Amino acid sequence: MVRIGDRGVNVAVLGATGQVGMVMRRVLDERNFPIKDLRFMASAHSAGKVLSWRGRDIEVEDVERADLSGIDIAIFSAGGGTSKIWAPRFAKAGAYVVDNSSQWRMHDDVPLVVAEANPDDLDNIPTRIIANPNCTTMACIPVLKPLDVAFGLKRLIVSSYQAVSGAGRAGVEQLMNEAKVAVEQGADKLAFDGSAVDFPKPTKVVRTIAFDVVPFIGAIVDDGSEETDEEQKLRNESRKILHLPHLAASCTCVRVGIFTAHGMSVNAEFTREVTPDMARELLRDAPGVELSDIPTPLEAAGKDPSFVGRIRQDQAVDGNHGLSFFIANDNLRKGAALNAVELAEIVARKHFADRL
Repeated sequence: MVRIGDRGVNVAVLGATGQVGMVMRRVLDERNFPIKDLRFMASAHSAGKVLSWRGRDIEVEDVERADLSGIDIAIFSAGGGTSKIWAPRFAKAGAYVVDNSSQWRMHDDVPLVVAEANPDDLDNIPTRIIANPNCTTMACIPVLKPLDVAFGLKRLIVSSYQAVSGAGRAGVEQLMNEAKVAVEQGADKLAFDGSAVDFPKPTKVVRTIAFDVVPFIGAIVDDGSEETDEEQKLRNESRKILHLPHLAASCTCVRVGIFTAHGMSVNAEFTREVTPDMARELLRDAPGVELSDIPTPLEAAGKDPSFVGRIRQDQAVDGNHGLSFFIANDNLRKGAALNAVELAEIVARKHFADRL
């Protein structure tokens, strides 16, 4: 534990040494989160490492050996299995837990929250556990929420184009290794014969990802739908966050050979008429949204907003009841770390106002 300030809340980050944990540490600093005492935790494998935060050296604690008392807010980025074990333990010790895994998202007594969409769901947190949505859901919701309020969202079709960082460091390493092999063997061969390069066996993404797209992320759900769990998350999570339990939604999740930020092609149908100009006027001032003529993952990388553009009338929907548009968002920032910190900020304001 390291004392940061005289006032504020006591914060712990579990999974502090990981890819998202690194971004969480950065975002806590950038947003000047009101921290009194700060602790970093991880598995025994990473325990003992020293991480610098605002010029202070903080030793990473082994969560198995840590004293959990005195923590007000714990921010988790350590995987579903870890969260299943440790979130209730942290909560029992008195902490509010903001969890970045999929473990708690669909539990009825756990709020699933995007800061711009449903912060009032954090008024009551019965289990003291709060769920952070999936990165594709997270990118879409700041755009969909104001459109739903104004025009009544009825149906949603999304094709995602997701960066390899969404698969963790192993995904990034696979792309780097495959790209290196292609260069060494003559990447120009790919322009004429895709089989000309002898790529190594995939190690994380299920097919070669360098110079390719792979329409499969996650695992097939055992319900006869042939969907992956990644594809079902968008529908189920959007319904819960937007309070639209019967929203018709379908998603195809595609891994693409880029390192950071996801893209989403969206077709949305509404109960009331809407035009592209009406949507642009509404989204221009929407929190967490930035209009862009041609939004791309490269534009979104390292930035907070969901960039939205290519807004046009959906020609497959009768009347003016449909829109087509494209969203790009950094999956490691808003897609994971930023929203988690924003939720922790809301919890601090709602439940620790006397400490701020």
